Amino acid sequence: MSSPVFIGSRIYRGSVYGPRHPLSIQRVPAVTDLSRALGWLPEARYRTSPRAKPVALTGFHTPAYIAALQAAEAAQQVSDEVRARHGLGTLSNPVFPEMYRRPATAVGGGLLAAELVRDGGIVHNPGGGQHHGLPDAAAGFCFLNEPVLTIRRLLEMGLGRVAYVDIDAHHCDGVELAFEGSERVRMISIHEARRWPFTGALGDRAGGAAFNLPVARGFNDTEFAFALEDMILPAVEAFRPEAIFLQCGADALAEDPLARLALSNRSHVAAVRALRQMAPRMIVSGGGGYNPWTVARCWTAVWGEITGEDVPERLPPEAEAVLRGLDWHRKGRPDPALFTTLLDFPRDGAISDDLRADVARLQARLKEAA
Repeated sequence: MSSPVFIGSRIYRGSVYGPRHPLSIQRVPAVTDLSRALGWLPEARYRTSPRAKPVALTGFHTPAYIAALQAAEAAQQVSDEVRARHGLGTLSNPVFPEMYRRPATAVGGGLLAAELVRDGGIVHNPGGGQHHGLPDAAAGFCFLNEPVLTIRRLLEMGLGRVAYVDIDAHHCDGVELAFEGSERVRMISIHEARRWPFTGALGDRAGGAAFNLPVARGFNDTEFAFALEDMILPAVEAFRPEAIFLQCGADALAEDPLARLALSNRSHVAAVRALRQMAPRMIVSGGGGYNPWTVARCWTAVWGEITGEDVPERLPPEAEAVLRGLDWHRKGRPDPALFTTLLDFPRDGAISDDLRADVARLQARLKEAA
């Protein structure tokens, strides 16, 4: 594959988890429209995501769970027994019209991405990144676990080693569960400490397969750059991966309502730029992110980095109109810069002593493993 590919689908357009759910916002459609308004997404680079078949989903999820998810979408209701066993019909994972088809499409996009990078290349699948899904249950807004199924496809294709890097504000508990003890998958996660799902402690090694870096509230761009250079990149380089999966959750941005980190979207762009040089294959997914303007700008900026575009200082009118047309059930309007620019101002700051100490502990682990 000689050219980067963007994977999207019409199923995301208008699909919401409910009127006041954090995922009531339009994310993939906004990224698609903003990228097109900037002239960055010609049809030659766009692929429509297929919907993964149920048998493909049982590569991680139980047949009983997949059947329950399909039945819940068809009936638009669940029994108390299904709710208790499978986590469906809850406040976090509600019943909604596309509750099976939408996540199955996200997985289909990941499986397509794996096929597209078979011989090398890079793919952006912003609809993917659902890293909390469990084998027999939905969790944390995730009905299916797209990263697990996509990585398993890469391994089935014959790749020996895949590095999974997760910069979402929440720990990738479902992915860690799937690959605990693996010698073929290395998981590296930066996430907010003492934040749901309350996993991913610094000492959590997942049988040697995981490097977890929980960070404090207010985590800034300077600290991210330090962690990237001194922990993430060395951990990836030492593993010598044949493919990298970057879960590029946007909820670590300062304006996100479900976390208390303070990154700008420049950190996400920097992660893509640095990691892309470290393997011949790369898949960049979406993930968390619950402010419609910051998510749209972040994942579009990531796509611009992937495709080598020059970011304008001020967005053209067509792109600005996309951002001004977004809705949010929360009160208030965003800072005007979120309508008119794509890249945030840098959010630099001091590097905490605790972060330096934690990175040093992970560096020592890497030396032990060498």
